Amino acid sequence: MTSFAQFRKNVSEQPWELWARQIAAILRMDLRKNFLSSRGIWVYLLAFAPASLIFLHAILDRAGSTSIRTDTEVLAGIFQFFYLRFGIFFGCMGIFTWLFRGEIIEKSLHYYFLAPVKREVLLLGKFAGGVITATVTFCMAITSCFAIMYAHFGQAGQYYVFDGPGMGQLLAYLGITALACIGYGAVFLAFSLLMKNPIVPALLVLAWETFTPVLPTLAQRFSIAYYLKQLCPVSVPAEGLLALFTVVSEPVSTFAAVIGPLVLAAAVLVLACKLVHRLEISYVAE
Repeated sequence: MTSFAQFRKNVSEQPWELWARQIAAILRMDLRKNFLSSRGIWVYLLAFAPASLIFLHAILDRAGSTSIRTDTEVLAGIFQFFYLRFGIFFGCMGIFTWLFRGEIIEKSLHYYFLAPVKREVLLLGKFAGGVITATVTFCMAITSCFAIMYAHFGQAGQYYVFDGPGMGQLLAYLGITALACIGYGAVFLAFSLLMKNPIVPALLVLAWETFTPVLPTLAQRFSIAYYLKQLCPVSVPAEGLLALFTVVSEPVSTFAAVIGPLVLAAAVLVLACKLVHRLEISYVAE
């Protein structure tokens, strides 16, 4: 028997159906905790903060002093500079670092470890719960921003959204948001398994994501923001001091921009599956 045939046999003999049921059960429990816990209120406030500002803008600008083009560029700036560089980043940090550390603090992780569930299955179930929580939260917030931004234009705004490029832009923003939640979520989940306090590495990642535009093109390809920015439907040119040092890299294809964060997330999850086996419960230390 060849090595490939042996591999296929080993794969087919795995209890995939059992693992799928276990992941679904873990996912249901985590979704209830993630969405209903008061601990996550700050994530909702962070996600919907721009929507409240846009709502004030819509009230104060009833006379229509701004154009749809101007507000489209403003919305693109909010998405790229607030959500991608700040909101989704810290939202994912709060959600994904709590998936295991929260169980340790609440002294409930040992129940999972005593159950007949592989730790890799537990990790994937919790990761899926975190991705759904973060994606739903921020996609709802971005949709709210989008709806409020164009609603005050009346018929013209409706035409732009449903008969113009508006709906395509919204779908692009939502897809980018999902990719960001997957990529950053995997990174922060791995950090939570490596160390008790992930704040310092999170700040290092934030600095990396912020300043990679001034690095050579090869270094930029190891940044999640590098791929996500190229998927944005409306470009926002860099301004200020950072623009002077920005290295303009050759754009990648849409397929590469989509697959880049997914490949990174998959690689980090493989590492996290190894790290979760080294995780030891020490409630006294917490």
